[in-house]
Amino acid sequence: MPLMSAGILLFRGTAAHAEVFLVHHGGPYWANKDEGAWSVPKGIVNADEDHFACALREFTEETGFAAEDSGHDLGIFRLPGGKRLHIWAIAGDCDPAKLKSNRFELEWPPRSRKIQLFPEVDRGGWFGQTDACRKIAQGQRAIIDTFFNTAGGARD
Repeated sequence: MPLMSAGILLFRGTAAHAEVFLVHHGGPYWANKDEGAWSVPKGIVNADEDHFACALREFTEETGFAAEDSGHDLGIFRLPGGKRLHIWAIAGDCDPAKLKSNRFELEWPPRSRKIQLFPEVDRGGWFGQTDACRKIAQGQRAIIDTFFNTAGGARD
């Protein structure tokens, strides 16, 4: 069975001028990448875990912020490689400068036997539809399109 992840697409503004909050992947592989290196805050659903509860937990772990709404279920999206991603859109606001992510261990440089800690995400930002589609990983672009088509958002 394919892995299931869940996440929160935080948004702010009016339908005519909505912005979405995306996070940039942390770690050395993504350090010098920008377009296609951003994501919806998300994570793997544990066995028997409620998908929405997972989405809220992962949002907080990756950003340090709490989402405080029940959200709008945008649906389940199939990612390259077969993983499925269940996303909720939640109205809210946060200051990207105050983002605080959990960390992961990685042997870096490769084959060096040196284990280093890296943030799971290293920054966040607010983007209108056009910029969000350019920044987000290609496999997640359908999330942005679905949000702006169902939330009544207008192109920026």
